[in-house]
Amino acid sequence: MIEAVIWDFGGVLTSSPFEAFARYELERGLPKDLIRGINAANPNGNAWALFERSECTLDEFDELFAREALALGHDVRGRAIVELLSGDIRPAMVAALKACKARVKVGCITNNVSAGEGAGMARGHDKARAVAEVMSLFDHVIESSKIGIRKPDPRIYQLACETLGVSPANCVYLDDLGINLKPAAQLGMKTIKVVDPAAALAELEAAVGFPVG
Repeated sequence: MIEAVIWDFGGVLTSSPFEAFARYELERGLPKDLIRGINAANPNGNAWALFERSECTLDEFDELFAREALALGHDVRGRAIVELLSGDIRPAMVAALKACKARVKVGCITNNVSAGEGAGMARGHDKARAVAEVMSLFDHVIESSKIGIRKPDPRIYQLACETLGVSPANCVYLDDLGINLKPAAQLGMKTIKVVDPAAALAELEAAVGFPVG
C-alpha cells in the first residue's frame, strides 16, 4: 500500500532546466549538451556538486564552472548557468500533487543551490511566490543545499522516508533523471521517470490506485 509520494522539483513539477540549457547552447553556438556534460564529469567533485552541497559560494561556483568549461575550449560562466535553473510550473503536476496530498503523505527531494529565491531558485518575485505556494503543499521538503547531501546519495532518500515516517517500499518517487531514480529503486521505492508528464501521471495513477488528474 502506498503511503507517500515523493517528488523531485525541477524537471518534474516544473519544466526541466535541461530545456533552458539546450536553448542557451543553441543561441550561443555551443556544442549540444555541453553543460550537461560538464555537470556529469567528476559528478561528486565538480563545481556543480560542490555548489549543490553548499561547499562553495556563488562567486566560487562561477569561477570553478568557467574553468571546467575552458578546459573543454569554451567560455561559459557559472553565473550564466544559474540564471537558467528556474523552470516553469507544470499545472497538471501540481494538480496531481494536490490529489496525492488529499490521500497520502507528500514530500520533496530537490538538488538545488543557494541562488535565486526559495527552494525553486526563482529569478523573480512572482515566480518565487508561485513556487512557494507549491512548496507549501509538501509535508516535508529536503534541499541538498541545506543538508549538504545531494542525489543520488542514498542517504537523502532514507532521510526523506524517515522524516515522513514511511517505509521506502510504501513510497512512490518521481524524478526526471535515471541516475537519481536508481538508488530510490534499490531502497525499494516504486520509481517513475518523468520524461513525458502525461505518461508519468498515468504511471503515478496506476501506482497509487486513485485518480490524480
